[in-house]
Amino acid sequence: MTQSLHPAAQKGFSLGAELYQQVRPSYPPEVIVWLQDQLKVGESSTVIDLGSGTGKFLPYLIQTQAKVIAVEPVAEMLEQLQQSYITVECLQTSSDQLLLKDESVNAIICAQSFHWFSNIETLKEMYRVLTPSGHLGLVWNQRDITVDWVKALADEIAPFEADTPRYHSEKWKKVFEHQALFQFKGLQTFQLKHTGTVEHVVSKRLLSTSFIAAMPQLEQQRLKARFEQIVFDFTGRTAQDQIDFPYTTFAYHFQKRVN
Repeated sequence: MTQSLHPAAQKGFSLGAELYQQVRPSYPPEVIVWLQDQLKVGESSTVIDLGSGTGKFLPYLIQTQAKVIAVEPVAEMLEQLQQSYITVECLQTSSDQLLLKDESVNAIICAQSFHWFSNIETLKEMYRVLTPSGHLGLVWNQRDITVDWVKALADEIAPFEADTPRYHSEKWKKVFEHQALFQFKGLQTFQLKHTGTVEHVVSKRLLSTSFIAAMPQLEQQRLKARFEQIVFDFTGRTAQDQIDFPYTTFAYHFQKRVN
């Protein structure tokens, strides 16, 4: 692999792969229609799930009946994926070295991942493997900070981010400036609720955040108690009470330019 991983991704996702698989939300079912209608993904398509992680987005790609190739650089994440999706082809490699033939892929999906590798080398490699007029989809679940307790949680973890790449910084967008490889086609948003106990869908979910998962266990446990206290202060719900954690899902569509 020619591209080095950010330390927060390498350490946090290596140590926290199992937790990531257990506590991260899925995606709204509407993304299947988005994949089919906007990105033209169907049974005759070959699709890369790039930065596939533990495979959270795979069920939606599989439902389109496309041939799916999961690409993930972190071995521990890929191991979790392979336990659940034994028939999916997997490649352990980086986003700038996809190990696939030129113009052999109809679409590339980056779900909760593109901010980690938003560089021109990756765009060039995507361009190389995509068929003419091939599609690129970037998907993120983002916590809905218009809800007071969700905003309080976001404020609590913000000081720990440091230089960790994040969707909300919008730095990932810079790679699309001054390039002639991809054109922006549209953005769709969907609403999503992750339902479960406060401990499962809130505190443990936040512990799966890369830079928190990389922290010492004692610090993680201190933060877990703090997260649960924040939820209790705002909602009166304890760690074992049920709650809906609200998200907005952002789905960006780009298309390979024909030169």
